[in-house]
Amino acid sequence: MTTNERVLPEAQCSLRLAAGQDPAKRAQILEGAGRVISRMGYDAASVNDIAREAGVSKGTIYVYFSGKEDLFEGLMEETRERLFRELGDELQRPGQVGERMLSYGGRLVRKLCSDPVVQAHRVMIGVAERMPELGVRFYERGATRGTQLLVDFLTQRVAAGELAIADVRLAASQFSELCMAGLFRRRLFGHLAQPPSEDDIDRTVKAAVDMFLCFYQPQAHGAL
Repeated sequence: MTTNERVLPEAQCSLRLAAGQDPAKRAQILEGAGRVISRMGYDAASVNDIAREAGVSKGTIYVYFSGKEDLFEGLMEETRERLFRELGDELQRPGQVGERMLSYGGRLVRKLCSDPVVQAHRVMIGVAERMPELGVRFYERGATRGTQLLVDFLTQRVAAGELAIADVRLAASQFSELCMAGLFRRRLFGHLAQPPSEDDIDRTVKAAVDMFLCFYQPQAHGAL
């Protein structure tokens, strides 16, 4: 083997992932953290518990995350990114305003009423009073950012003359609340033990879209 053919130590090092940069290992840790926190709750779960569940050393966890709070936020970020991509896709698909809002609302309710997301909200309610800064970040990176997707969509539709909305951000919040009416809070507090049925989601979201358009379509707005 010539010098050019040999892999020198420096080159070998460059081929390895830097500490804390292996996405598969990071995902392995987050999956373990998700199982432990869901089972034990945020306060009871320890980094040692998470390390055992994930099948890694405690030291490995600290290579990727600064601590349990950072782990929890990383776990939430993974869930949010998937949801935001899916919601953005629903709003960008071809179709009438109502059709796209129907798809958006259905996707939103299914995700927010799913077991992992409900459990995450319960965890946050439990720690928000003691760690208010964590609660603020949870809301800003989740609900606030999710609402912005709808705000952008509605702003475009107002500019196109398809909707007549004076306060777009308020309207976006109204629509999200209408979609979850009678579903999310029942899930959050255990009154609805399982995710709502597809019939319940479809019925609730369709009513939300109908009410929203009844008020915010230009012809309806002009008749008030």
